[in-house]
Amino acid sequence: MRKIVVHLSVSLDGFFEGPDHDISWHSVDEELHSHMNAQLATASAFLEGRVTQELMAAHWPTADEDPAASAPEKEFAGIWRAMPKIVFSRTRDEVPWATEVRREVDPDGIRALQQLPGGDMVLGGPDLTATFRRLDLVDEYRLFVAPVLLGRGRRLFGEADALTALELLETRRFGNGTVMLRHGVTRR
Repeated sequence: MRKIVVHLSVSLDGFFEGPDHDISWHSVDEELHSHMNAQLATASAFLEGRVTQELMAAHWPTADEDPAASAPEKEFAGIWRAMPKIVFSRTRDEVPWATEVRREVDPDGIRALQQLPGGDMVLGGPDLTATFRRLDLVDEYRLFVAPVLLGRGRRLFGEADALTALELLETRRFGNGTVMLRHGVTRR
């Protein structure tokens, strides 16, 4: 069964982005980007909200044509273009780049996707993560904790009605100080 994996960067104090949608503090160097590419290349789909999809589509389709792009950035551009994507949006009807649009998160439809063969599905964006968490559809959290305290911005995790028990599966420290924390959801 394919897992649904949250794969996001977060500040040490729990913010996904700083004020005014600032993510310039995400310290993704070549080592970290190569690791992320290795993880993401094995996925079967990217699950994204509209905002995340628009941000990705504004940069990655041609990122490998930029002479200043690093080798991992060029590699990810190819991964992103080729990866099937499902975007959850109530306002968009069509989205380019191998993308299917769904109006809402249907738990039965997501569980049916999980039964298909292939790699895990990678979930991105705080709003969509909150919806999947509320519906108990997240199987794993792969968070990249940046060595920075933002103090304010948008938190990755908002309030929730239920506790989610987790099991630490893996940790890894990168040379830039970022630490990956990989937790599996423990279901009773």
